[in-house]
Amino acid sequence: MDQIDFTGPFEVLSRMPDTTIQIIGKEVKQVRDVQGLRLSPDVSIAETGIFDVLLVPGGYGQQALMHDEEVLGLIRKHVQREKLLFSVCTGALLCGAASVLLGRQVTTHWSTRHLMQYYGAILVDARVVVDGNLISAAGVTAGLDGALALVSLLRGDAAAQEIQLAIEYSPNPIFHSGTPESAPAEVLETFQKRYELIGTARETEAMRYAVTNRHEQH
Repeated sequence: MDQIDFTGPFEVLSRMPDTTIQIIGKEVKQVRDVQGLRLSPDVSIAETGIFDVLLVPGGYGQQALMHDEEVLGLIRKHVQREKLLFSVCTGALLCGAASVLLGRQVTTHWSTRHLMQYYGAILVDARVVVDGNLISAAGVTAGLDGALALVSLLRGDAAAQEIQLAIEYSPNPIFHSGTPESAPAEVLETFQKRYELIGTARETEAMRYAVTNRHEQH
């Protein structure tokens, strides 16, 4: 995964009053994010109980979990209990594979927004989308915004604003190439070439899902 999908929201949510956080992994053993950062789960999926909010991060590794019933089952059962689900970046694809996005408003990383239709979701071109018990954030750093929105929902605006102040979250980027519309053409082209392989795999999987579940979406 992209660790900021996880550590960005963690930075915000760990500061929320009266909150306990558990890191869930398939196993209780150290894992590395896509760039090599080591992260340590507290509990395994098999050991975890019922909780109020489930954060589903994204990243290239999401693709390997699209048929992992243990992971998808965790997401599905959480939503069935009408608890809050918070997806960041391509974590939305895992939520789609778990069949919890049908008819729901959602956002995700700009490179995969066109795939949301295959999971029966209603795409919203926004950095954060709140639809009932589903909160979704766009790409990577948008997890900070989604986490602040979540704190606001659970503890009020003042609590969210105090956390924002504490972490000095006041974006003023050196470059303005954070969206396809604002990035220089050659930068966008370079990214798309690097992304082509995983992008094709994600599209193929989304189309496969749509064909398999067509009877449920019409």
